[in-house]
Amino acid sequence: MPIPEDVTGEEVDKDVRQELLSLPKTLADDVARNLVMVARLLDEDPEQAYGYSRVALRLASRVPSVREAAGFAAYAVAKYGEALAEFRAARRMTGSVELWPVMADCERGLGRPEKALAMAGEPEVQKLDRAGQVEMRLVAAGARQDMGQSDAAVVTLQSPELASNSVQPWTARLRYAYADALLQVGREDEAREWFAKALEADQGGTTNASDRLAELDGVEFTDVLEDADEDDDEDTEADADERKDEAVTEAPAATDAAPSDDAPREDTPRDSRPEQS
Repeated sequence: MPIPEDVTGEEVDKDVRQELLSLPKTLADDVARNLVMVARLLDEDPEQAYGYSRVALRLASRVPSVREAAGFAAYAVAKYGEALAEFRAARRMTGSVELWPVMADCERGLGRPEKALAMAGEPEVQKLDRAGQVEMRLVAAGARQDMGQSDAAVVTLQSPELASNSVQPWTARLRYAYADALLQVGREDEAREWFAKALEADQGGTTNASDRLAELDGVEFTDVLEDADEDDDEDTEADADERKDEAVTEAPAATDAAPSDDAPREDTPRDSRPEQS
């Protein structure tokens, strides 16, 4: 797959670069450049990111960061079985529990919420950092909802991190998930309050809390461009009708006079092909 010339591979972080030292330099550079493309495209064009991840995987399948990148690329295009296999491989290579929450979410994606919930109770969760534990809580709450246990999902999300007034990278998503869970059990007023709190913390626009708030408030958005197009269509139709009326009005009255030899006959066939541009 083509890679822009400005991508050198030096953009990867130092830990990835350290892992790539086990490869010949030219190969390491090729792998690094593909990993950079995965990171660049993962959000905006996941299918393309997945393609670059497969190239990197083909070149260096024994490098943990390559397996991890391949896992996230597969996850982004909903290939959950493939993603889970890559995450497991990366974990075996490194011994890290960092990928535990996303592995559990892959189980959800595969239709196995019970497995995801079981993973939330494993000792590995206690080894996660605070961000990882919040992520695991989000996955567990989602699994509860998958299983129709909406009230339990609300309880699962209640935590010191949710109650905290400090804004962390996970705050907006945690508050949003809690608001959504409250809405699922009919606690609309509380849901609105927490959607507002999520919006307040959502500095990067990672949630659609503003849309959910508007929906609860009964606000309807109008697509100005779509309305303008509709108005243009109506004007075009009106102009066409007007020209048709004028043509009928200005048409000469029919006479009984016989047509001259030079005049076209009524039954003369016309060229029905469209005009070539």
